[in-house]
Amino acid sequence: MTWRPNRRGVLAGIGTASLSLLAAPAIAQAQPRIIIVGGGFGGAAAARFLKAGLPDARITLIEPQKRYIACPFSNLVIGGLRDMEAQTFGYEGLKAVDIDVVQDRAEDVDTTARRVTLGSGGTLSYDKLIMSPGIDIRWGALEGYDEAVQEAMPHAWKAGPQTTLLRDQLEAMQDGGLVVMSVPPAPFRCPPGPYERASLIANYLKTRKPASKLIILDAKDQFSKQPLFLEAWAEHYPDHLEWIGASDFGRVASVDPGAMTLSTDFDTYDADVANVIPPQKAGEIAERAGVADQTGWCPIDPLDFSSTLQPDIHVLGDATIAAPMPKSAFSANLQAKLCALQITRELRGQPLAPTVLANTCYSYVTPDAAVSITGVYSNEGGALSSIEGAGGLSLQGAAQSVRAAEAAQAAAWFDQITRQTFG
Repeated sequence: MTWRPNRRGVLAGIGTASLSLLAAPAIAQAQPRIIIVGGGFGGAAAARFLKAGLPDARITLIEPQKRYIACPFSNLVIGGLRDMEAQTFGYEGLKAVDIDVVQDRAEDVDTTARRVTLGSGGTLSYDKLIMSPGIDIRWGALEGYDEAVQEAMPHAWKAGPQTTLLRDQLEAMQDGGLVVMSVPPAPFRCPPGPYERASLIANYLKTRKPASKLIILDAKDQFSKQPLFLEAWAEHYPDHLEWIGASDFGRVASVDPGAMTLSTDFDTYDADVANVIPPQKAGEIAERAGVADQTGWCPIDPLDFSSTLQPDIHVLGDATIAAPMPKSAFSANLQAKLCALQITRELRGQPLAPTVLANTCYSYVTPDAAVSITGVYSNEGGALSSIEGAGGLSLQGAAQSVRAAEAAQAAAWFDQITRQTFG
């Protein structure tokens, strides 16, 4: 499947027309109480669009951090191409439209009493609960990798201190050093993310520490946008990046932070810098709320992203089981809008309606070149399914001008989604 430029405008408008229904006057019950846990691209967007559709509702967003640090574009920070401040957003825009922002941690959910317990000890009652808890690391799932090890071998899979730690380690490494990255089996947050990161680390090494090298140890043989990444690596980083897939014994079985080694079933690699991306699960609060199943992720009804395990709870974003829709900021944001639309319809006594969803994911392969993949999905019949013939990959062998245009599109998308979400 190939990317077709004329589809961009179509995808940009998917869901927009239906979401305009949110501007209609609310006729729901008097001041329904809707709590949202998690202030990222899913939760913050859900709060904003629910307030537009249900202006009389009491919308409360629970988020422990005063400032949100975005994962998209954080690989540019690691590659020394972007400042962390450009990744950081506040919640003043949500407060300005009469959304209650509670700077606290959601510790537990009583689904019978419909109550959320806060880290401070208080409780909040809800009529509807939306959870966008993101991911947590499955500590110990990779032998030798526990919470303490992340300081020596950062995962940097939650943007923030881990991002700057990995960047600092790369900057401190002597030229001629070896960077080793491990990639876990799917599913995990942002399927193309490790490979974009690898591209930008390789660019950093090529331009700043040319005697150094990056090795990717991968638990898979296939990955998102693989032909495009392999093409870019062969063109730009033949001496600075090596990818080793599962069939070539690339799966990391254990790590030793003391020795700074990563071991596969075949070999042991001595790293000067180790970026260990471990297995993941839905954010811890999802398990406590009873919306995560034995896989560690949250099954949902794709019509409205309601939990299939608990009534009156909806789950968005990376925490969900929503394949083939990937775990991405774009997905979380659109899921939030869909969820807001359907809750608005439900509270107005209107029937829910099937919709079309989409995801476009951009990945930088050099500082001024990007590639993308687009998926379009139907949520009819109780399952998400790809719509045949819609979406696709950027063209292989494209001119630099095309790759530069996609990099510009990526920057425009990030600016738009952050403005729309955070104000």
